[in-house]
Amino acid sequence: DFLFFWGAVFLVTTTLVALLKKENKELIPAKEETKGITDTYRLLFSIIKMPAVLTFCVLILTSKVGFSAADAVTGLKLVEEGVPKEHLALLAVPMVPLQIILPLVISKYTAGPQPLNTFYKAMPFRLLLGLEFAFLVWWAPKVKHEGGFPVYYYAVVVLSYALHQITLYSMYVAIMAFNAKVSDPLIGGTYMTLLNTVSNLGGNWPSTVALWLVDPLTVKECVGAQDHTCGTAAAAEV
Repeated sequence: DFLFFWGAVFLVTTTLVALLKKENKELIPAKEETKGITDTYRLLFSIIKMPAVLTFCVLILTSKVGFSAADAVTGLKLVEEGVPKEHLALLAVPMVPLQIILPLVISKYTAGPQPLNTFYKAMPFRLLLGLEFAFLVWWAPKVKHEGGFPVYYYAVVVLSYALHQITLYSMYVAIMAFNAKVSDPLIGGTYMTLLNTVSNLGGNWPSTVALWLVDPLTVKECVGAQDHTCGTAAAAEV
């Protein structure tokens, strides 16, 4: 029902835009230096070869490695420990207003000459929250009872997620502000797209690796099967 409703909304709105929105017929001379796809890619390669851009790309590709396990695996491990999926989904609802307000608040601190200062300041707190998430997973079986989980456990989870959102958005808004600041106005769209793509990739590849490493790094113990290891998926199945 949810997907059907929003699918219908998207179809209606995009159709209305296609029917009602008219292009500006007055030809405005393009300010960008690029004229086609080939030129754009040539320009991207020339940008990425610049020493400062190359160093920055290496930094943002590796800056989120420390958060990858906490971000990608915590929810799955909480479900594994018995927290109902629908409860975790409901906990995301209070985060929505926070996600709307946070960029407005944080943008005041990233509007100055050094937007990455906010990025640096938020990083240690986000790393500490990774330990907090690990504690939540460890704590889950300790407080679980026949009726599920106590209210105070959910309250701690919501608070932890709220603090995590603050650090996450502080870093996200800061990096976007920095990308906007350093992009050459003549090729602003191309420049910003490149930096934002690298930034997104820097968040996605560590999460993929973290998920892939969950099984090999999980210690398993076989009960009722002497001298039998559960190190691999096949052995655990046996």
